[in-house]
Amino acid sequence: MNAKEYLADPCKASSLPFWKAETINIPEHMKVLRDDEFSNCKYDGFDDQYFRLIHDLKNLKEAVLPDSFELVQCEEKSFAEHINSCYEHEHMSIKEMLAYKSHPVYDPDLWVSVIESDSKKIVATGIAELDTRIGEGVLEWIQVSSDYRKLGLGKYIVCELLIRLENKADFVTVSGRVANKSNPYALYKSCGFVNPVIWHVVTT
Repeated sequence: MNAKEYLADPCKASSLPFWKAETINIPEHMKVLRDDEFSNCKYDGFDDQYFRLIHDLKNLKEAVLPDSFELVQCEEKSFAEHINSCYEHEHMSIKEMLAYKSHPVYDPDLWVSVIESDSKKIVATGIAELDTRIGEGVLEWIQVSSDYRKLGLGKYIVCELLIRLENKADFVTVSGRVANKSNPYALYKSCGFVNPVIWHVVTT
């Protein structure tokens, strides 16, 4: 797959952002299949489903930070700790977090974090990446602490990152696990992401 093929329909062309798809090697025990491919064939194994969505960076929604919260900068250690606190089955080490800064798509302006004003506790974080070669922004890690969900913080993080990407990228993609209890799909749709494509990661 080349850039032209990918840009024709990014979410349908690949389960991954272009820069990752160029380099990743899929393990032998795993198959990655688009929904139309999966439905036409029979595969034995555990099926984990992911969605991909795209945003054209037009008609962006305002990023409104709820009262009693502040946008701040924080270190890699705090990002890693917050990510780990938000997921049951994900773990991010400080070393892995630092490695993100060595990626060719790293942009320091696309790391955001929110604290509760009174406690100074980090309650929401987000990371986006930018592939300047093809103009693709990618929302990579978007999470809100469980006790602070349904307050508009997730929407704020997404909208803030989209605004920061508006003059840097031509489009933005995002993916997430379909079965995620926090329903990130609904969040991204509410922020203007469209054209969902489902991908199946089948492990045997």
